[in-house]
Amino acid sequence: MSTPQLVVHRDKELMAQAAAARLITKIVDAQASRGHASVVLTGGRNGNGLLAALAAAPARDAVDWGRLDVWWGDERFLPEGDPERNITQAREALLDAVPLDPKRVHAMPASGGTYGADVDAAAEAYAVELAQAAGIENHGAVPTFDVLLLGVGPDTHVASLFPELPAVRETERTVVGVHGAPKPPPTRVTLTLPAIRAAREVWLLAAGEDKANAVAIALSGAGEIQAPAAGAYGRQRTLWLLDSTAAAQLPRSLYPPASP
Repeated sequence: MSTPQLVVHRDKELMAQAAAARLITKIVDAQASRGHASVVLTGGRNGNGLLAALAAAPARDAVDWGRLDVWWGDERFLPEGDPERNITQAREALLDAVPLDPKRVHAMPASGGTYGADVDAAAEAYAVELAQAAGIENHGAVPTFDVLLLGVGPDTHVASLFPELPAVRETERTVVGVHGAPKPPPTRVTLTLPAIRAAREVWLLAAGEDKANAVAIALSGAGEIQAPAAGAYGRQRTLWLLDSTAAAQLPRSLYPPASP
């Protein structure tokens, strides 16, 4: 378990731009050392804001997009192409603008496809895909992702792990179906905390006044069942990327005065 590190930016635009630059550097470094890299994307306004900033960054061409594996932390179990699906939004923000290898874009299953309306079967299929991608060096049922991105919800949820619901209590499976999520749509597919913690680095994104209470709770020592964001951490690094309004309820002692 890595100790959380915080970087607080002036506003959400600067946060997105800085996070995009940070992600480009991490991908390039991973590709230089191992020949490939893997990231797990998140949806929501902050996840999509980061992708849009990355698309606009001149340094994006430093990435060898053909040697990047793209995964998702969660997905809304909706039909293929639905505008509310995370992959649809990610394609619009970035993915359609860069030369990714389609075989390395690992979308979570959509409803109405191979698994029909069976979200649990869809989740199991994604777990199998993750396991097949995991090498001997990963020591587990998922690849060791270089960076796993998570947006933090106002209720402290991350991915589709909501407080007190069964998915956040899962300790064995890497992917589960979510039924009755309090945020629409109610049916989703999500990575579990064990899968999230397989990542080398976990970056949690939060911007806006509506996230301030959730950030304060998650960083105050709350339990992961009540505050799922508190249970999201990486093997080597856990990084909270915040804007000033999301950090408003934190004591300044938690983050360095030099935070931009």
